[in-house]
Amino acid sequence: MATIFIIMGVSGCGKTTVGSALAARLGVPFYDGDDFHPPQNVAKMAGGIPLTDDDRYPWLARLHELISEHLMRGETAVLACSALKKQYRNQLRQGSDAHIQMVYLQGSPNLIRQRLQTRPAHYMKANMLQSQFAALQPPSPQNTLILNAEQTIEDIVAQIIRFSQTSI
Repeated sequence: MATIFIIMGVSGCGKTTVGSALAARLGVPFYDGDDFHPPQNVAKMAGGIPLTDDDRYPWLARLHELISEHLMRGETAVLACSALKKQYRNQLRQGSDAHIQMVYLQGSPNLIRQRLQTRPAHYMKANMLQSQFAALQPPSPQNTLILNAEQTIEDIVAQIIRFSQTSI
């Protein structure tokens, strides 16, 4: 059965690293949600301006379209996407809930701040971290695998694979 793995959490939690490692391990495509932001969203974030729901709507619609395209073709894929609010996750899952495995990489503000400070070339700077945590609506463990972002990438990927084999 085709499954879309959505690796979610605040910027700097390890979504891209975990997502690309999981995709490589499964031999499936990986997509970084950041690559789908329109230029005006990137410019806002680079300027230290948090995105609004209106800014995110077309971006999330494009990601939902990507998910739907893969599922219609019966293809598994991995997507890294912040999906900070419940309404964003609902938009991504719309019509495909049974085929989506949400994975939340949970990390403390201190851990995430340290990671963001080591990424000077990324448009999401450490000073935007507060807005990420303010917007975050942690998902329910009933429909999301919640993992500690401090673990090694290998351990996180192994847990996702183990969980997916028992739940999907």
